[in-house]
Amino acid sequence: MRQTNIILSLDQFYCIKMDIELARTFLEIVSAGSFVRAAERLHVTQTAVSARVQALETQLGRPLFVRNKSGARLTPAGRDFLQYATQLVQIWERARHQVAVPPGRETVLSLGGEFSLWNSLLLNWLVWLRRDRNTVALRSHVEAPDRLMDRLQSSALDIAILYAPYHRPDVKITPILSEDLIAVTTDPDNRTLSGENYVYVDWGPDFANHHDTAFPGLKDAGTFVDLGPLGLRYILEAGGSGYFRTRAIQRFIDEERLFPVESAPTFSYSVYAAYSRRAPEEIIDWALNGLREVAKQSFDKWV
Repeated sequence: MRQTNIILSLDQFYCIKMDIELARTFLEIVSAGSFVRAAERLHVTQTAVSARVQALETQLGRPLFVRNKSGARLTPAGRDFLQYATQLVQIWERARHQVAVPPGRETVLSLGGEFSLWNSLLLNWLVWLRRDRNTVALRSHVEAPDRLMDRLQSSALDIAILYAPYHRPDVKITPILSEDLIAVTTDPDNRTLSGENYVYVDWGPDFANHHDTAFPGLKDAGTFVDLGPLGLRYILEAGGSGYFRTRAIQRFIDEERLFPVESAPTFSYSVYAAYSRRAPEEIIDWALNGLREVAKQSFDKWV
């Protein structure tokens, strides 16, 4: 692989970086819908966000936002600039991503996952990737779904695993696994979902929406966990009820340690991979094959 030397003066570097920060801030405001929420996402003050927008508007010679009580909306000039800001950030992130390849590595693969998916799906995936091809440098991020999608769209991230990704320009989505979630209890004489002993497991936003509609009284359960195995081990030790993956609990049903709540609805549990269209196709195919293999091999262990 040919090595390319890129030499920038310090002034040139800071000028490029500053322009990228201005464009990134602009896109964050568009995504968040307000200067306040954009400042929170960027971990800077609202004053800093306002100053960046003012600097950008000065360079372009046009106002980009109209601010009101409900947030901020784009002006016609802002709508025109949106596509250019997106392209600017994407090109910069991809260039930074490829130039920063560590010595001894051929390329960089940047991965992400939702908080409740890092253990152990993302972890096992990273292990598989390293063992299968150690010439690829790995970067991992655990963040909220919106941030992961933003990173994918800007090409700062190659692939992310999420419960319910939504479509964005230049981002593709593919299913990784799907299974039913059923309600079970440890009490054979009371096969209901009781608020007193109910354990709410965070199976993602789709589950939350359907669950809250079916069980409004269980929305604020006394026990909440964000990892399936933890919730399952808890009710097996302490007793209680909750929703769990069918394959993960089948042996406990067979052993009569858990009992299905037949009156409760069944919900679907799915995990998807979202990936950047701009990432190299060969490296994406390899990484997704590894993800599917890991998900299949460790299915009963991690959810």
